[in-house]
Amino acid sequence: MLFSLLASVASTCLAYSPPGLILSFMSAFVVDGKYVSAYRHEFVGTLLMIFFTFSAGKWVGVDTWQVAWLAHAVGVIAADRIGGGAHVNPAVSVSMWCLDKIEGGYTEMYVRIMGQMGGGLLAFPLYKYFADQMEWNNLGGPEFSALQDRDVHEAFLSEMYATILLCLFIYVLNWELNFGKNHYWIKQSLTAFAIRFLIEFFPRAGPAMNPMLGTAWAIYASGFDSTSDDDGNLIAQKWSTSGSFPTDIEHYFIYWVAPIIGAIISSYIYVMYAGGKFFGFSLPYGPYKKAKTD
Repeated sequence: MLFSLLASVASTCLAYSPPGLILSFMSAFVVDGKYVSAYRHEFVGTLLMIFFTFSAGKWVGVDTWQVAWLAHAVGVIAADRIGGGAHVNPAVSVSMWCLDKIEGGYTEMYVRIMGQMGGGLLAFPLYKYFADQMEWNNLGGPEFSALQDRDVHEAFLSEMYATILLCLFIYVLNWELNFGKNHYWIKQSLTAFAIRFLIEFFPRAGPAMNPMLGTAWAIYASGFDSTSDDDGNLIAQKWSTSGSFPTDIEHYFIYWVAPIIGAIISSYIYVMYAGGKFFGFSLPYGPYKKAKTD
């Protein structure tokens, strides 16, 4: 009876647990737990990032876009400050690995990405419960599948170009510019503005500019049970399960391949300009920054 009870509890928990969450937790302890702290920073940072930034326009600034933009900017700063400067974006983690900015190399990059995925998988169901209790609007997310009039190739290019610009903004604001004693606050505010600008300027795929957000939202959204009338009109929509991973290849083509390619391209551009290593190798030309200084 004890075994049956435990099996029942486990099956119930798994039924409502986002797919991949347990695998994410297990990944934190690779290499004898050497990168547990990196996993924790990414997991917590992702929870904070989604809470602070996705609430803009849904919980804060619902009727005024200026307030929504301000709330988004404050959210970006708060999530980074409280979360300890986590990447919270697999594409950014790939870029940092390309640039040899991650001490633990590929393994730490993997652990960071799994921490980001764990935080994203848990965040949307958790905040839905919170929103339901407070009777607030549910959060939104990137949904290319809902945009049937959009072209897959356009969405791919949109995500890739947006990620290239996002990474270049990150490099310049963090490594090339210095705003003195208020450097952190100014560069975070400019980062928040850049993200919001890219969201508005590259709308073809949602957008996400973040593989974790694209997939975590898709899993969450697939857990809704919809009720329609005889004419196919939506009557009610209720979230009742944990959802499942997307089965269409276009999702991964747009939300994973495109931003990762964008991150690699931006890393190459930055090494060509500022110098350093690209996947551990020096480029046969550049850096142009040094030549310009000379």
